[in-house]
Amino acid sequence: MTASKKVKVRFAPSPTGLLHVGNARTALFNWIFARANGGTFVLRIEDTDTARSKPEFEKDITEGLEWLGLGWDEYYKQSERTDIYREYLEKLLGEGRIYYCFCAKDELEIQRQAMLTQGLAPKYMGTCRNLDKEEVKKRLDRGDEHVLRFRIPETKIEFKDMVRGRISFDTSIMGDVVVARDLDNPLYNFAVVIDDALNEITHVIRGEDHISNTPKQILIINALGFRVPEFGHLPLILNPDRSKLSKRFTDTALRDYKDDGYLAPAMVNFLAFLGWHPKENKDVMNIDEIVKEFDITRAQKGGAVFDIEKLNWLNSSYIKELDLEEFIKATEKYIPKGWKLTPAMAETVRGRIEKLSEVKNLVDFYFELPEYDPELLRWRGGPLKDSALHMKETLEFLRSVPEEEFAQAKLEKELLSKLPKESRGDTLWPVRVALSGKSASPGPFEIMGAIGKKESITRIEEAIKKTGMLDI
Repeated sequence: MTASKKVKVRFAPSPTGLLHVGNARTALFNWIFARANGGTFVLRIEDTDTARSKPEFEKDITEGLEWLGLGWDEYYKQSERTDIYREYLEKLLGEGRIYYCFCAKDELEIQRQAMLTQGLAPKYMGTCRNLDKEEVKKRLDRGDEHVLRFRIPETKIEFKDMVRGRISFDTSIMGDVVVARDLDNPLYNFAVVIDDALNEITHVIRGEDHISNTPKQILIINALGFRVPEFGHLPLILNPDRSKLSKRFTDTALRDYKDDGYLAPAMVNFLAFLGWHPKENKDVMNIDEIVKEFDITRAQKGGAVFDIEKLNWLNSSYIKELDLEEFIKATEKYIPKGWKLTPAMAETVRGRIEKLSEVKNLVDFYFELPEYDPELLRWRGGPLKDSALHMKETLEFLRSVPEEEFAQAKLEKELLSKLPKESRGDTLWPVRVALSGKSASPGPFEIMGAIGKKESITRIEEAIKKTGMLDI
């Protein structure tokens, strides 16, 4: 990192799809690097692909970054900068560093396949490299399809990657690169160079899939006399089978995780650990702690596996740290409008979920007792009449408890004192099923504390009636 220039990084997504978790990780690493070094974080929307770029995708990108808490210091859109790109294209065209190429796509594909057959790396053979000006003008005047190519000199490009160390390329195997469709439509490798230079980007941190673009960009940078930034290429995010992250294993759009009830701090923690780790062995770190410890040279070179179980564990840890009011507010969008969780209800499920979307199925019985088979009331296959008798005894106890003393702690202490330790399940199982209508639910004392005396008694009475074994 240079001491003479303030750190400035950028996140430069294309709005051609929803914000991918891989791109979100790249944005996070850039943001953390900027904050750790007192620098500037630039958001640049690379929307020169007018056919595929859509406003809704741009909105998804900005909303995703805002959800993660990654505010930007400067904002640019490439579509608003086309005159700037044209100026530099014309400059290099005038200097002979860029030339018009009229080769048809099918001809280029034939050349490509021929080189592959010979075991050679495909590259442009330079057919149009030395066309004279009159020929170029004639073809342009008659409207021949064309692109603009940058002349790749035969040389060796070497740079020190912040993550991977020394990387070098022999440009003789590259071929002249297409940099624009025409003077008004620059392509990625050209526009990104101009933007990085004029935005005064000092460090380019991106995925390893961009490594092959780096020598091309360095050559264009040198041709224009710009300063070469430092580069750092992050590892790809992988599926558990170490293939490239795909929907075959998990969701890939960030918004899917937001909508499914993952908390932003948990996602930030998880993404930060996808390809980086602190010096000490830690799993849970908030963003301030990560910024304080962040050192990009500790980023790993090999692929980072997207472990959904690890994310679920992290998210559950962050959910448990929410106070009850925060938890209730966070779950509102996941339950019907007519339902209102009380703190007592929330307390019974806060520690049992991995994501907020699971709340509805865990609290539904508080508001709508489900239909259930009376057979569910049996404890370990025992007589149904025994279950009815144990529920009736519990019912008598509950009726004796004053309304103002009807609370989880008191109920648990007093009822358990009346039950033999070795046979508590005989009573607690049917009571819990009676209260929840489910085989898996919070404990009976938690439920009674949450729904109160009247509703508890009503539900147990209904369960006894279901057995058809006793009159109450």
